[in-house]
Amino acid sequence: MRKVMVLITLLWAWTAQAEEVVIAALGDSLTQGYGLPEQDGFVPQLQRWLDAQDTDVRLINAGVSGDTTAGGLARAAWTLTPEVDGMIVALGGNDLLRGVDPAVSRSNLDGILEAAQAAGVEVLLVGMQAPGNFGPAYKEAFDAIYPELSAARGTLYFPAFFEGLSVEGGDPASVRQFMQPDGIHPNAAGVARIVDAMGPAVLELAIKANGGGA
Repeated sequence: MRKVMVLITLLWAWTAQAEEVVIAALGDSLTQGYGLPEQDGFVPQLQRWLDAQDTDVRLINAGVSGDTTAGGLARAAWTLTPEVDGMIVALGGNDLLRGVDPAVSRSNLDGILEAAQAAGVEVLLVGMQAPGNFGPAYKEAFDAIYPELSAARGTLYFPAFFEGLSVEGGDPASVRQFMQPDGIHPNAAGVARIVDAMGPAVLELAIKANGGGA
């Protein structure tokens, strides 16, 4: 019920603004739609979710499979074209796979947020949590990057890309039905759940990018 009320409030705010908003989704294979038909990927499904809310939002898929925070920083400038009003930043998974120093990932992400700020582009930063295999110190340092940068740069914040894939009954195996065989990338049904969870935050980004309140 709370989720429905939040969505109704956001849609009311959108109606009060009503201009097209262009949002670039800057990310890696999760954003790009790895292993899925184009229409089943994250960006096309999110576009359909936004269209269903009767909003005038156009998404740009700026996801590159295998990209790291360094790669995202390198292409941030040409992603932030004059038409872009908002940006979803969902990077860091490949940094984790490579064991990149959290300080390096933090610096790269901060550079992306700084570039967006300089361009006058609103951001939704999507958080990420490190597994425990690098040790507690690494996990603590990495996990803190996203909420701290979001607070420092004044961005919107969404806790995790996989927030919508809740563990039913505390059993991690329940998530497998929403994943591709590699166990890393969501299948079409998994993406649908991810979009359903993240959609309201993206709508809030669109409203903020269109001159609405935070």
